[in-house]
Formats: sequence, structure tokens, C-alpha cells
Amino acid sequence: MPAGTMEEKGRDNVLVKFEGFDFIDGGVCAPKGFQASGVHCGIRKNKEKKDLALIFCEKDCTAAACYTQNKVKGAPILVTRQNLSDGKARAVICNSGNANTCNADGEEKAQRMCELVSQKLPVDPKDVIVASTGVIGQPLPIEAIEGGMDALVAALGRTPQQAQDAAFAIMTTDTRKKEIAVSFRLGGKECRLAGMAKGSGMIHPNMATMLCFLTTDVCIEADVLQKALSRVTKVTFNRVSIDGDTSTNDMVSILASGLAGNACITYENEDYEIFVNALYVLLMNLSREIARDGEGATKLLECVCTGAEDEETAETIAKAVITSNLLKAAMFAADANWGRILCAIGYADASFDIVRVSVDLASSQGTIRVCENGSGVAFSEEQAKTILNEDEIRILVNVGEGKGRAVAWGCDLTYDYVKINADYRT
Repeated sequence: MPAGTMEEKGRDNVLVKFEGFDFIDGGVCAPKGFQASGVHCGIRKNKEKKDLALIFCEKDCTAAACYTQNKVKGAPILVTRQNLSDGKARAVICNSGNANTCNADGEEKAQRMCELVSQKLPVDPKDVIVASTGVIGQPLPIEAIEGGMDALVAALGRTPQQAQDAAFAIMTTDTRKKEIAVSFRLGGKECRLAGMAKGSGMIHPNMATMLCFLTTDVCIEADVLQKALSRVTKVTFNRVSIDGDTSTNDMVSILASGLAGNACITYENEDYEIFVNALYVLLMNLSREIARDGEGATKLLECVCTGAEDEETAETIAKAVITSNLLKAAMFAADANWGRILCAIGYADASFDIVRVSVDLASSQGTIRVCENGSGVAFSEEQAKTILNEDEIRILVNVGEGKGRAVAWGCDLTYDYVKINADYRT
């Protein structure tokens, strides 16, 4: 995957920019052919919070998706898997406030959501991606969704505001919307790729807990699209952890309208690699935003492991570090307790020589080495505190001279995480 540089994008986040890929406005409506909307239909008690989102394309799309690896799966995933078995879709409907999971009538209601879209728009119910997020084990109030469909469809449009409404409608405990769009070129044609995501808690690798809906106007065959999405999801969303809990409803899906006019991607050629890199730009930045917005979090943690014998080893080590609750608590306190990092590295299920391990801590305030050759080194606690008081911390782990490298993302563990999850249901 390409190397990138930081770019300020608004007051609340910092995106990583890559040469050849430009950030643009418009959210999921930026690619040609797509409309979106978001409304409050009544699932959530707070009428100020939108709870129903819709994405619709003017033509049939090739489609792909990746799902949670939790053995307990939400009813919407079961329905969406069946609907996408032919590699086609045209619309997405998603509610927040209720996960529609572990309910006897869950699949029936998920299918009903697809039918409701079909009744209002020229789309077959089997060409609808359906998703839900929220409390598990509570009956989904399908009547609220039925009652909100007229307003949802009437609100459809191609503006950045309508894309933003959809992004807000899928949020649960998120404190900010997460939407990104990029433009790039394939064979001289401008192409666009965009996504909106939600995710703040109950997030762990192997399909980090989140929902993500992607749109693109690239022409690409469904099986090639699935290969690209699976490949990039593995090194982005599957490397995010907030709290060690893998959810039941995680899903990332993509619709490709083909309206950009590029030569259709039918195999893994040069255009395919450019598209994969575009996907990485988008999903990596969304992964960072999910980690940054972890429940109660004050800091984004990024662990970069280098020098491993292969990428899989580096990934295992990086994940072990960012999922350590002891380390996450230390980062909250800006405490350079490097022993907790070595402890996490030590229990990672990976092969390496601990006496070759070095650890640096870094932020916009500089870099400081805290461990070398598997042992502590003298360092300034005051300087370390200054570095760790920033809201984005990089933990740089080197385990040898191999070529294996991987990045994983997480956040600090704060008092507010417990407060948020102690009364989440009530």
C-alpha cells in the first residue's frame, strides 16, 4: 500500500493524503449516479437524531461486502449476504438505534426493510443491502421504518448535505460523522470513490465493529470488486480495536455504478492496483477516524511494527499492542510505561527475538526512545509526558531486520468508556 502524508481536513480530524488521490466534497453522493438521505423515523427517542439512512443509485451496480466474524450475526447480515450472492445491488437502507439481532423475527423484518425500499423506488428487494446498528436483543420497531419511508425517499438527493444526513443517520455512540470521498484517474478518466462509516465502541479486529457503505463510479466486475474489498479490509478495518469486543452486525459494502467511463476492470491489472490503492486511502482514513472516535477516547493510538519476518507477524504484534488495556490506560495518563508495550509484544502469538526489540513513542511533539535491545534506556520522563499529552500517539516497534511491516489503530481507555457502556441499553 502507498505511503502517505498528513493533511488537515477540518477542525476535528487529520486525514492521510496520498499522491494521485485528492480528497473531495460530497460524501457518498460524490461518485456519479448516487443519491442519499437520512431522516428521523422514530426508532430513537431523541427526535433531533436521525435514525434511518438510504443510498440509491440510478442504475444497477456491481456490489461486494465483507462481514463480521462473530458467530452470532445480525439478521440484516444474513439477508444482505443472500441478496449479494449474485454480485449486484442498487440501494442501501440502514437504521440506527436497534441492531435487529437475536430476534426470532429478525430476518423477516430485515427482508421487510428491503421490500419497503422496493415499494418506493425502482429496485428489486433482492438488490437492496440492509443493515442495522444499536442495541442487541430488542425487537426492531418496523412500524417506525414503514412510517418514515415517504420522508426518507422524498429527501433523496445528490448534495453534500444529503450525503451528510445519511452519515449522521447511521451513528450510535459516535461523536462525529465519518465520511470521506476521493478522486483519482483510470485511463485518463476521472473516477470517484466515497464512503461513510459508523463505529465508536464494541470494536475489535476481524471485522472491526462498524458499518461502512462505499460508493464508486468505477466500472469493475463483481468478483474483482470483492477481491479488492477483501484485500483492503484486511489491512484497515481488521486492524482497528477499541475495546476487544467484535460485534454481531459489522459490515462494509460497496456499490459500483460504472458511470465514470473507465475501461472496465475485469482482472487484476494496473487499473485494479490503482483502485485498490484508492480503497486503501479511503478505508485507512476511515479506520483512523473510528479509532479516534472510540467511546470515551481522548487519543488516537497508531502502532507501527517493522522489522518482522513477514507482514503477518508484524500485524499480530501491532494488534497485540493496541489491544492492551494496560497500555491504553497508560496512554490516557500520558505515562510512558514502556514495560506494558513489551508485555503486549511478549504475549503476541508471533515469532521474534525479544532482545532485538526497540520501542519509540512519537507525536507532533517529537519522538523518544524508551526501549532498545529488549531493555529500558534512560529517557526524560518530562519529554515523554509532553509527547504523550498530544491527541495522536504513534508507538513505533521494531523487532529486527525483516521486511515485514504492519499498522494497527486503537485509542486510550478512559473513565468515560465505562460510563458510556454502563448504561448503554437503558
